[in-house]
Amino acid sequence: MQTIIGLTIPFIGTTIGASMVLMLRNRIGNITNKAMLGFASGVMVAASFWSLLLPAFEQCGEGMAARWPVFAGFVAGICFLLLLDTIIPHQHIDEKKPEGPRSRLPRSIKMILAVALHNIPEGMAVGVVFAGVASGEQSLTMQAAFALSLGMAIQNIPEGAIISIPLRSEGKSRATAFAWGTLSGLVEPIAALSTMFFIENSEGAMPVLLAFAAGAMLYVVVEELIPSSQAGEHSNTGTLGFAGGFMLMMLLDTLLN
Repeated sequence: MQTIIGLTIPFIGTTIGASMVLMLRNRIGNITNKAMLGFASGVMVAASFWSLLLPAFEQCGEGMAARWPVFAGFVAGICFLLLLDTIIPHQHIDEKKPEGPRSRLPRSIKMILAVALHNIPEGMAVGVVFAGVASGEQSLTMQAAFALSLGMAIQNIPEGAIISIPLRSEGKSRATAFAWGTLSGLVEPIAALSTMFFIENSEGAMPVLLAFAAGAMLYVVVEELIPSSQAGEHSNTGTLGFAGGFMLMMLLDTLLN
């Protein structure tokens, strides 16, 4: 039951963010948008280190020979997101230029695909940590797993809003915009469950998958979130948002671990 609740919490965060379309105006201000993107970046960078890479190294022995799976998993995670970023048509946040292969899909659908792309490594991160707790890994605790899940939920709030509010500004009803914003977060628990299933059938894969999820999340941060939070005016707002998100995730991990 604890695992089910933990896997559901990030999805709840997306739903809360999507619900902002029901109470706010039809547009996100530039300063607010940059603060949210920076905040999400800070949470994901902190989670990559405190909740993923550090436990991965703790599960390995001393020396490069024992720790090579962590490095290999990290590189594989980056390459995996690079592949998805290349083959999936999507709209980068805060940009008019679409990314991925050419497609006639509407801009709103490409935005939804972009957020879904972000949610894959986040779901993998939550899934691999809860799987590690279930398997009895000493470097992972249920409190640390819930800290990661809560951190992902908090940074999912702006992602849900980034989907639903622009859809409303494009003429969609508030109910439709809310529904699409909520559905964009479904990929996260799916990715978490898929990762847990894979771990159950893969002996000794925990350090590799922890590092894999970290690499995938950092790819999203460096490729998408940080550039969007620093483009144009008010880049300092994105930087302050990053600091706030990083400190919050670090605080959660310290208090709950």
